[in-house]
Amino acid sequence: MWSLSQGYSSTGRASVSKTEGWGFDSLCPCHFPEVVVLIDKLKLTLAIALAVAGVAGFYVLSEQPLVLRVLSVLAGLAAGGVAAWFTAPGRRFAEFVREAIVETRKVVWPTRKETVQMTGIVFVFVVVMAIFLWFTDKTLEWAVYDMLLGWKK
Repeated sequence: MWSLSQGYSSTGRASVSKTEGWGFDSLCPCHFPEVVVLIDKLKLTLAIALAVAGVAGFYVLSEQPLVLRVLSVLAGLAAGGVAAWFTAPGRRFAEFVREAIVETRKVVWPTRKETVQMTGIVFVFVVVMAIFLWFTDKTLEWAVYDMLLGWKK
């Protein structure tokens, strides 16, 4: 049933632990989360170094044509992105992007007519609020400076 390379400590009996599956560590000796995390950190460091190298290439190649300098930046960013893609956080980010695209496709977008109408309503509201705030400002100015303090212009 289990191969010897898996190394489980169970003798084939059903688990009697009440804590199994509730966040406690597995007894399987083949899990090395520290190594996986370290490898992911190294890959992310490599990805950042590649991106920085691409940006540094822009300045190192200052005597070269602008196209070559921009390609240097793009190549560094692309290489960094590829290196980051193969990490656990990179895979989670890719899954997030896929789910975001699926959710975006579910959105019911307004028609052009609705968009124009709502934009017009917003502009009218802004103008009305501007006039209201101007009127309030002038009223308070008159009340404080002319009535209260007696300063005439």
